[in-house]
Amino acid sequence: MFHQQRLELKKWAVTLLSNHKTLFIVLWILGFGSVFMWQSDNLNGLLLFRRAPVRYIPKLRPIAFNFTDFGAVGDGVTDNTGSFERAISAIAKFAKKGGGQLNVPPGVWLTCPFNLTSHLTLFLAEGAVILAVNDEKKWPLMPPLPSYGYGREHNGPRYGSLIHGQNLRDVVITGHNGTIDGQGQTWWKKYRQKLLNHTRGPLVQIMWSSDIVITNITLRNSPFWTLHPYDCKNVTIQNVTILAPVFGAPNTDGIDPDSCEDMVIEDCYISVGDDGIAIKSGWDQYGISYGRPSTNILIRNLVVRSMVSAGVSIGSEMSGGVSNITIENVLVWGSRRAVRIKTAPGRGGYVRHITYRNLTFDEVRVGIVIKTDYNEHPDQGYDPKARPSIEDISFTSVHGQGVRVPVRIHGSEEIPIKNITFRDMSVGITYKKKHIFQCAYVQGRVIGTIFPAPCENLDLYDENGRLVYELRDMELSLVSILNMEAVNIELN
Repeated sequence: MFHQQRLELKKWAVTLLSNHKTLFIVLWILGFGSVFMWQSDNLNGLLLFRRAPVRYIPKLRPIAFNFTDFGAVGDGVTDNTGSFERAISAIAKFAKKGGGQLNVPPGVWLTCPFNLTSHLTLFLAEGAVILAVNDEKKWPLMPPLPSYGYGREHNGPRYGSLIHGQNLRDVVITGHNGTIDGQGQTWWKKYRQKLLNHTRGPLVQIMWSSDIVITNITLRNSPFWTLHPYDCKNVTIQNVTILAPVFGAPNTDGIDPDSCEDMVIEDCYISVGDDGIAIKSGWDQYGISYGRPSTNILIRNLVVRSMVSAGVSIGSEMSGGVSNITIENVLVWGSRRAVRIKTAPGRGGYVRHITYRNLTFDEVRVGIVIKTDYNEHPDQGYDPKARPSIEDISFTSVHGQGVRVPVRIHGSEEIPIKNITFRDMSVGITYKKKHIFQCAYVQGRVIGTIFPAPCENLDLYDENGRLVYELRDMELSLVSILNMEAVNIELN
């Protein structure tokens, strides 16, 4: 019976589509319907298919272990490295059955760096602190990241992270707001005194992995970058607090997605000594060769503070490319810069299809920054003709108070900035001089009325999207460039 119905259905479909008029209508409907699978922005002249980041939903583990069952002592003095290694090894044996959960109870659990395994849930109870040993001799050395050429600070091997994982799948780090503390103070002091011979290690680093969830924990006092997902897919970071001193804690970025795809960062509080978030994808010729972009990343519902750098950055190591990034519902307060894109000749790659929406700046020195002369390179082997492209950047609903310079966008003749859009912007300013909205080598548009008044080399549209004024020459006049340079010294 079922076979007969399939034959009749097939015969009906062939008869229907043999009629040319019917076939045309069917194809037209399919083609028209497919338009709605694309995100259209007529003013930008783009049709971009934007796929929502995949959210991995972790499964309940069939078995759970208590950390103390492996001889762990939470007195802040006993070295628990062996206990972590035995516990994770025990969970690895259950991989084919769905893995296991390691419950870390209240206490201060001193440890050297250790590695995770697949199908693991690391659960930190309220009052639980995983505390790093502060002796760098007990931190393992690892090969340099392939997209960076060598250790970020020194040539050769780099220190590993306190909590590390490679080639993993299905890993969850969560809890009742337990803490992972890197005891970075010793590292920062030795770095400033130039007593370290290798690049400092992150607090948590997950590499070449997928289906990662990090939620409901506190990360603090990292020696270097705090949370570093490297070449990972399907990553969710939610309700995480990241803390480091806002001064004197060099390079303690909060979250650095690096050559990552399909990622959500949301509902986090970040106050650190460098960028709150920095999206990366490799450094100069090494990043170009590695060729892994950071793409399809959603960042939302954050409160961020960075007194020495920026709340949310892209770059400067972006040589593999950065695209399809949405940054929305973000408050940046008490910071040097709010949001920033930074690159340079030699980087190659691209930054494109970046959406900023619903940003709030509170007591920020410079609100929006795009910088194209961030000239720091791994070695002399980079190609100065490898010029990155920056295009299709939109800012919608940007508000704030106490901002000295709301916009500072400096393209160059080598790296012009194309197709940038501002809409619904009102930022209270404290800088009383002219040229607080700075642009150089920028092409784009302003839709509706914004405050402060935009720079003169942007096309103007009314609220209904009708063109009011179009500037055909991308370059600013020499007078405008000189005026901007006059205020740059004070704002750098």
